[in-house]
Amino acid sequence: MHAPLELADLAADTLTRIRARRPRVHCVTNTVAQQYTANMLLAAGAVPSMTISPEEIAAFAASADGLLVNLGTFDAERRAAIGMALATFGDNKKPWALDPVFIERSPGRAQFARELMARRPAVVRLNQAEFTALSGGQSPEHFAKEQRTIVALTGDHDLVTDGERRATIANGDPLMGAVTAMGCAGSALVCAALAVEPDAWLAAAAALLALGVAGEIAAKEARGPGSFASAIIDAFYGLDRAALRGRAKVS
Repeated sequence: MHAPLELADLAADTLTRIRARRPRVHCVTNTVAQQYTANMLLAAGAVPSMTISPEEIAAFAASADGLLVNLGTFDAERRAAIGMALATFGDNKKPWALDPVFIERSPGRAQFARELMARRPAVVRLNQAEFTALSGGQSPEHFAKEQRTIVALTGDHDLVTDGERRATIANGDPLMGAVTAMGCAGSALVCAALAVEPDAWLAAAAALLALGVAGEIAAKEARGPGSFASAIIDAFYGLDRAALRGRAKVS
């Protein structure tokens, strides 16, 4: 566990490295989320790519610093693209993140997500319903330790655990749940952090803390979900150490 100011400083350091290094983050993600996810990554300082073309995805994955596997659009083309991307990315021993969207609604998705867990994602970013479907009722700590991964469980409060360490982040705003692809963008930001921070637990916590703080800043100016969707991109773009230190709610 880290104190709020300590985690805020670590998040600020991670964001500084993202902006300096401009890591490439390749996203195999759902069609609804692509544009918004790309804009959030650009605001953070990362370089997004989204292709799932079988002719080029291996090349994009090979040159990427981070990889997101998102199951939001669960079609045959994306399933094949995930396999090709992981074959290339995994060979390079780089960390990747899994976002098992809506697996509680589809046995096929849930089974595919379990198969992907065997390929050792560094982080699994998901909500409570998705986690229950994936874990079979285990605690986040037990599942993280058993699967040798980081569980980043998001909701009213975000929980990040590796089975030993645990951080609960209370930052954010209800409007974040009213914008399509907010969770998908959060998973992509975790990938950007993984590209510059070797401690996957810290990378996930830093990314979710930064997103939550940006959400609070954006909510002060937004008139509703539409303006909030733009405002949080602006807020993340301008996020600095002072804002993170002044707003971090971590236990």
